[in-house]
Amino acid sequence: MLDERKTAILGAVVQEYIATAQPVGSTHIARSPTVGVSPATVRNEMAVLEQEGYLVQPHTSAGRVPTDKGYRFFVDHLTRPGRLDEATSAQVGQFFAAAHGRLEEMLHRTSNLLTDLTTYASVVVGPKADATAVRTVQLVGLSATMATVVVVFGNGAVESQVINLHEEVPESRLASAAAHLSETLAGSTVAAVSEIPPSGDADVDAVCATTFGAIREVSADDHVYLGGTASVAAAFDAVEVVRDVLHALEQQFIVVSLVRDIVDRGMSVAIGVEHGVEPLSACSVVVAPVVVDGEHLGSVGVLGPTRMNYPQALATVDVVSERLGRRLGET
Repeated sequence: MLDERKTAILGAVVQEYIATAQPVGSTHIARSPTVGVSPATVRNEMAVLEQEGYLVQPHTSAGRVPTDKGYRFFVDHLTRPGRLDEATSAQVGQFFAAAHGRLEEMLHRTSNLLTDLTTYASVVVGPKADATAVRTVQLVGLSATMATVVVVFGNGAVESQVINLHEEVPESRLASAAAHLSETLAGSTVAAVSEIPPSGDADVDAVCATTFGAIREVSADDHVYLGGTASVAAAFDAVEVVRDVLHALEQQFIVVSLVRDIVDRGMSVAIGVEHGVEPLSACSVVVAPVVVDGEHLGSVGVLGPTRMNYPQALATVDVVSERLGRRLGET
C-alpha cells in the first residue's frame, strides 16, 4: 500500500496524463494543490513509484506515464463514484423516454449514445432471444421450397431466417404451420421448449420441425452492437496498435467473450492486460450488467485507451445500463 504522499503524486500523474496524453514531469506535479512538496521531492517519489511498477519513463529525461498497475491503483483507491452532470443525465433520460420500436434499433442507438457521451468505442450486448417470450411466428413463402420464418418476441425483438423445405409446400400449409408454432410458442421462451408437439397433420409437422430448428438457431445468437470504433482508433498514434484494435473489434465473438468474462469476474473495469485479449492490451474496458427483475440480460460498456477518463466512463456506463434495464423491463 502506498503512503499518502506517493498516493497523491500518483493520482496527480494519472489525472494529468489522462488530460494531456503527454509524459508528466515533476515540476508540474509539484504545483498540484494535492501534492504540496518540492519538485526534488516529487522526483524522488516518482522514481520510487517507477521502481514499484506504478509509473514508467518512456524516454531518458522525459516525464513519466502510468502503467496498468498505476491505473489500477487509481481506479481502486482514488476514483470516487462519478455522477453525470445534469445536462448529460437529462440527455440519457430523454433518449430512453423516446426509445420505442424494435429492440435491435434501440440497442444500436444505445451504443451510439455511449460513444457520444464518452468519445470511446461502445459495446451493447442485448438479451438473447431464446430467453425472451415469443409473441408470434410467421412463415412467408419465397418459392415452392423456400420460406422466411419471422419471429416476434415480447420485448420487441424480431428475428428472421430463410429456411429450405424438403419439398414443395403450398401457402396453406405454411399458414397452418405458422399457426401451430404460434400457438405452441406464444408466451414461452424458445429455450423452454424442447420440441413442437404434433398437430395431427404429418406434412404440417414436417414444416414445423424444420422451422423450429431455424428458430432455435437464430434465437441463440448474441445481439451485439458496436459504436465509435473510429473514435478509439484515433486515440492511438502507433499504426500497429490501431490495426490490432480494429481487427479485434471486428470479431464479434471476441467482444462478447471479453464483456461476458469481465462481468462474470465481478469486475467493472479491466485495464490493459487484465482482460486477457492481447490485441486490446493497450485498451481498458468499463462494463456494467443490464439487469431486469434481478436477471442479468445483457451488458453495456465502453472501450478506450488505458488513459481513459475512468470516473466519467464509470458514471456513464452505470447510468445507461440502469436506464436500459428499466426500459427493457417495461416491454
